[in-house]
Amino acid sequence: MLAKVVLPRWLMSGAYQWEYHYLKLEELANVYMGQLVSQFSMTDYPLSFHGLCSAVGQCGNQVGCRFWDLALREHSHVNKKGIYDEALSSFFRNVDSRRSVGGSCDITGGRIQSLKARAVLVDMEEGVVNEILQGPLRELFDSTQLITDVSGSGNNWAVGHWTYGSAYREQIVDQLRRAAEHCDCLQCFFLIHSMGGGTGSGLGTCVLKLLEEEFPEVCRIVTSVYPSAEDDVVTSPYNSVLAMRELTEHADCVLPVENQSLVDIVNKIKHMSHSGKPGSVIKKDSAIISGQGGVSGAEKPFDAMNNIVANLLLNITSSARFEGSLNMDLNEIAMNLVPFPRLHYLVPSLTPLYTLADVNIPTRRLDQMFTDAFSKDHQLIRADPKHSLYLACALMVRGNVQVSDLRRNIERLKPMLPFVSWNQEGWKTGLCSVPPVGHSHSLLALANNTCVKSTFMELRDRFTKLYRKKAHMHHYLHVDGMEQGCFTEAISSLSSLIEEYSQLDATKDRPMPDAARLNIAT
Repeated sequence: MLAKVVLPRWLMSGAYQWEYHYLKLEELANVYMGQLVSQFSMTDYPLSFHGLCSAVGQCGNQVGCRFWDLALREHSHVNKKGIYDEALSSFFRNVDSRRSVGGSCDITGGRIQSLKARAVLVDMEEGVVNEILQGPLRELFDSTQLITDVSGSGNNWAVGHWTYGSAYREQIVDQLRRAAEHCDCLQCFFLIHSMGGGTGSGLGTCVLKLLEEEFPEVCRIVTSVYPSAEDDVVTSPYNSVLAMRELTEHADCVLPVENQSLVDIVNKIKHMSHSGKPGSVIKKDSAIISGQGGVSGAEKPFDAMNNIVANLLLNITSSARFEGSLNMDLNEIAMNLVPFPRLHYLVPSLTPLYTLADVNIPTRRLDQMFTDAFSKDHQLIRADPKHSLYLACALMVRGNVQVSDLRRNIERLKPMLPFVSWNQEGWKTGLCSVPPVGHSHSLLALANNTCVKSTFMELRDRFTKLYRKKAHMHHYLHVDGMEQGCFTEAISSLSSLIEEYSQLDATKDRPMPDAARLNIAT
């Protein structure tokens, strides 16, 4: 008896294609058990799910650098022998052809041997990428993973999107295909960028569109860092609104992070650590302490902020990297949390954000961790989701936490959290058994919540102040491919998005309709 399965065929030309094979049922069983048949010239380890990261612009690459550094630290903490296993293969590939999964690959002795990150780094300036290549993580990347220029985008979305997007399109697509061909089962793309500058917002959203064109079936999760009102880039409102239209149309999920929220979190923790109270020293494994990280030299002002965003990525990928009793497939995030295609902005919150080094302070109760995740002080945007409407919510828990703990806390919190009437059970949960380094447990909450509209409304107001006076518009309109209609379409798209969230939010206090009863004939 034969069964039809689909297996990848990597061609020397670089084309990303698939080939159908017919296998006997016992051979098919061997495939699913991880014993791949040799006639297909595949590696001798089981197919595993792989993720591919693309960091674009200065902020994107700085955050990406922290993610790679922290991910390696996690794996070396768990994988004491430095064995290249399936967990490590999720976001790293072994380039030593003599070894496969299960072979030795030292990640514990401070040196990286035979590992390459599943990543493509893009920046139209060389500074940050050069720092990475001169730092401890330099062996993770080679020339086929890097795309740089020297002049930058001049804080201009149009230059990044149209000028550099056109000039580097083929090279970006080629490197993305090369990276994808190293994946047995490519599950998700992670795009990391900022919204305020020119390269992150402009070229970053161009890369997003290319991912949709070239890999339409692969989930696209975008981490976007939004500028604060005090941002020193005067054109950041233009860049952010122009980028928002692309994110709304081409991403599967967007994880918005506000710079001001990160600043508030870091300042609050610094205030606590400088208070002089006993035990107010922050542990080195805190979510905001970055240490030297993936680049050489002294710690920089934004390192603590970048570290928080990197921990967001660390937690959202934990189920893909480690085992757990309720592992969450990355594709399930969009499937379960996005009821409407445009409303795919998921508000992230992290807990614990820090750990105080005092043995006399009892470990924060597990239930308190769940409560904190819904507190406005732990949100990565400036918003209070408890006072807005939930469309859906995911809880991604790490550490020694039982399913019963998860269920108990959801039942405890449900009365305090307003959900849409048609999705009262809109929870998605994941349990990963491996906690972050330095913590006994952690929680990442992703909320599809109408509170995100406050960030968008503030952004629209700042855009309007510039646009009414047509200030700085000539810098954009001089770029080939850019027209004034791009501005009107972008602000129209943002206003429409805000209206969609507002319409849902208006239903928050309405009584829940009684469920229709099914009449059964007797």
